[in-house]
Amino acid sequence: MIKPLFSKSFFFIAFLLLAINPKVFAQPHATTLKTPDSVIKDFMDQRFGMFIHWGPVNLRGTEIGWSRGNGVDTIDYDKLYKEFNPQQFNADAWVLAAKNAGMKYLTITSKHHDGFCLWPSKYTDYDIMSTPFKKDILAELSKACQKQGIKFCVYFSVLDWHDPLYPNNNLPNGKPSAGADMKKFVEKIKGQLTEIITNYHPYMLWFDGNWETPWTLEMGQEVYAHIKKTDPNVIVNNRLGKGAHQLMNNQTVGDYATPEQFIGEMNMKDAWESCITICEQWAWKPNDKMKSLKESIQTLVGTAGGNGNLLYNVGPMADGRMEQRQVQLLQQMGGWLKKYGASIYGTRGGPYLPSKDMVATRKGNKIYIHILNAEARSLALPDIKGMKLNTVKYLNGPALNFKQDKYGISIPELGKRPDENDSVLELEFSGNVETIALVKA
Repeated sequence: MIKPLFSKSFFFIAFLLLAINPKVFAQPHATTLKTPDSVIKDFMDQRFGMFIHWGPVNLRGTEIGWSRGNGVDTIDYDKLYKEFNPQQFNADAWVLAAKNAGMKYLTITSKHHDGFCLWPSKYTDYDIMSTPFKKDILAELSKACQKQGIKFCVYFSVLDWHDPLYPNNNLPNGKPSAGADMKKFVEKIKGQLTEIITNYHPYMLWFDGNWETPWTLEMGQEVYAHIKKTDPNVIVNNRLGKGAHQLMNNQTVGDYATPEQFIGEMNMKDAWESCITICEQWAWKPNDKMKSLKESIQTLVGTAGGNGNLLYNVGPMADGRMEQRQVQLLQQMGGWLKKYGASIYGTRGGPYLPSKDMVATRKGNKIYIHILNAEARSLALPDIKGMKLNTVKYLNGPALNFKQDKYGISIPELGKRPDENDSVLELEFSGNVETIALVKA
């Protein structure tokens, strides 16, 4: 007979302790609910989204948030909302511009570092309903996105230089707020995020402002847990915790990395998204220098080739219109994607590492080679061992001669390029190439 390890009295006492306090036998470090892997994969399949920085500051044409007290007098900046009346704002037109560009999601600055809210929030009067415009921007964009099949996403800054509950104000020689209370400030953030999630049902939340000292890792963890309790499927970027934005590390709180104003490095392990401006400034600036179509397409291709997404930023004008030149450029990108989107959407980066001359994407049994060097007349690639190469052709174009042997794959003559911005080769293999290890081209 095996002697019992515990007596009946032990179980009785344990039962009483559990009834009195369920936490007695709880895990000391319960795992925080995370966004499902399937949701993150769906996000990374989108590959291309629109970022929009917009608010009362557009009346001055200076940078959103950062120009408060640094280019625009603080008193003037904080009163701009009283003049903000973008009568030509049309949510359907903005979303259509994104759709025509081939973008799959749209992210709007609901609250930047200046604290102004583009939705009616019960936690502040510094919002859209205090302007002459008095229309809920988030509601209109959310509705337009749903109607046109674009995923609606929301940017939210966890610092607020306007709010006296937050210690910092980013002003030259500015003193910390006497009424600062980060505990109350975090509760306010949680309340505002509840408003956003329950009223507008965003696909993704894009946080910012986590680098300042008042914001701590623990605060980010608290807010993330609150978000996951409110909606477990909302995607969250990595700017709720601390640490470098372009990386995922032990200070990270969130689901994916966010390199800014540059194309992220090849990363097959962590999800990532580069946020880059179509002009030089995030918010609208008169006559701001704009990127060319070639640079824009190759920026998109470069992110996909590194296994990342591109969040391409536009800055609408103060009256609510997007600049026509920006809209036209986006439409041209959409025209390119109608022809070559198979090499971008739903792909993985590689297996060839990106270079200045070419990048590669892959899906199923196909590798797409994006030829960025307009001078190249031939192409030589390392062989994909164990995979027979069946055909080489320009995507939606003619077949090309090729040779595959122990030395690699060679395409002796590239012929006439179908696109001056990026000509895409489709290499079809005998098996699935998605799990092949990376190789230097």
